[in-house]
Amino acid sequence: MSAGGMVTIAPGRAEGRAVAPPSKSMAHRWLIGSALAGGESIIRRLATSEDMLATSDCLRALGARVEGLENGSCTVRGLDGKPQGMPGRERHLYCRESGSTLRFLRPLCLLDGVRSVLHGTGRLLARPMGIYGELCRERGIFFEQNAETVTVCGRLTAGDYSMRGDVSSQFITGLLFALPLLEGDSRIRLTTHLESRSYLDLTVDALRTFGIRVEFVGEREIFIPGGQRYRPVDATVEGDHSNAAFLGALNAVGGNVAIEGLREDSLQGDRVWRTHMAALAAGTPTVSLADCPDLGPVLMAVAAAGQGAVFTDAARLKIKESDRGAAMAAELAAFGVKSEISEDGSVIRVPGGMLRAPNRVLYGHNDHRIVMSLAVLCTLTGGSITDARAVAKSMPDFFEVLSSLGIRCEWKETKG
Repeated sequence: MSAGGMVTIAPGRAEGRAVAPPSKSMAHRWLIGSALAGGESIIRRLATSEDMLATSDCLRALGARVEGLENGSCTVRGLDGKPQGMPGRERHLYCRESGSTLRFLRPLCLLDGVRSVLHGTGRLLARPMGIYGELCRERGIFFEQNAETVTVCGRLTAGDYSMRGDVSSQFITGLLFALPLLEGDSRIRLTTHLESRSYLDLTVDALRTFGIRVEFVGEREIFIPGGQRYRPVDATVEGDHSNAAFLGALNAVGGNVAIEGLREDSLQGDRVWRTHMAALAAGTPTVSLADCPDLGPVLMAVAAAGQGAVFTDAARLKIKESDRGAAMAAELAAFGVKSEISEDGSVIRVPGGMLRAPNRVLYGHNDHRIVMSLAVLCTLTGGSITDARAVAKSMPDFFEVLSSLGIRCEWKETKG
């Protein structure tokens, strides 16, 4: 379903101060860990984005009590590692379009043997999910997927798990949440190189805060002792480098925005946005997206507004909320920028020095990062973007923030 809404942005220079939104990556992890803990946890500084609402709703379906999210912080009464469900009855988890929610929670549904139906919207169920299917079939666990749902029924067992490391680290994170709760020890062995290691570092760091120990043994093996218990926490979600990159992009195209609320020692892989944008300002760099695929659209936008760039390791952009490489190439063409994408999507060339006002209404592709990237360019040229409500997935107040920085944004409601 389309996100709906069209925004028209007038050219202008963004100036002022902005606080980075709370990290979506860390918020997922704090909420899930709290739901697995015994007792009550407090998670502070949460955004009421679509992805956070999806995770909190699904945790409630597993039996956790999650209250107060709409106020920017919440209390979580945890399950002490024991999801609640009734044998013989299905439970339903509504993941909306959140890949993190679906991939992180599916292993938790296999802790008690209750049949679980996980629902998705948009492109969610078109994104790669086969790794879990293979793991379930190897262990005699029921797994069925169609265009709208994934159904699982069975129990995880401790032991050795072999899986690819180059599709999504989210599969590994999901297992890392569940396996410590089993009676025996487990190992995850990666059959390929590991991409997005920084996201696993976030997971390991969060687990440590909950009192859970997991250990990397070399680059391709993780040891998970069994019989562990999550302890409750009082945690504050740090600022989000992924979405702060859009504020940084406003500076890269001539703005003057002071960005507050970011940890300089953050483990978030997308903290490299500053390094990449400095390289884009200095010339025409080659930028690897292997460990920061979510930065792809905004870096492409900044490159188009500047001297251009070559992006490598970009194939994973195809499996996001949209085919982000192709989507950005299509919309940059409206600005007069003719990008080139290799046949396998792994290399994207974006020329610079060609940007002009778009010759049509821009299409947001129902993708929050596409919409925000195009909005940055529209501060230079002006323009209208459809599917603008897609920003609710991660940064619901994005256009309010733009307005506070002196950029005029006008809304027209459209049918979603």
